[in-house]
Amino acid sequence: MLKKGTKINSILTGTCPKCQEESMYMDKNPYNLNNIYKMHEKCSHCHIRYKIEPSFFYGAMYVSYAVGIAFAVAAFVITKVFLNNSLMTTFYAIIGTLVVFMPFIMRVSRNIWINMFVHYDKDWKENLKEETK
Repeated sequence: MLKKGTKINSILTGTCPKCQEESMYMDKNPYNLNNIYKMHEKCSHCHIRYKIEPSFFYGAMYVSYAVGIAFAVAAFVITKVFLNNSLMTTFYAIIGTLVVFMPFIMRVSRNIWINMFVHYDKDWKENLKEETK
């Protein structure tokens, strides 16, 4: 399902977008809130820097908004349309969904953002050898 070399693999697993050999994050668990944003400076395999420029991940806030809206719409459809709950219950379900999934949304948004700019390189080992010559 999550084939190595695909964007969806890097986005959902939080692995390096260039080589997909290791996690970008020091702690893989997004629900450890003390370490939610702590990232390695660069990949130990392909040596790509994750923070491409200062404040690079500020753009992930826009992605986070869109992902949060998608989760809210999904919660609305499930509670109001499928379960036929009241509007107030649906509102609470949306708020609860956003609170529970907030750490996941924040991580996935960062992953989506960096994958918009860095692409998988199946020949990263050979390219790394050429760069070090």
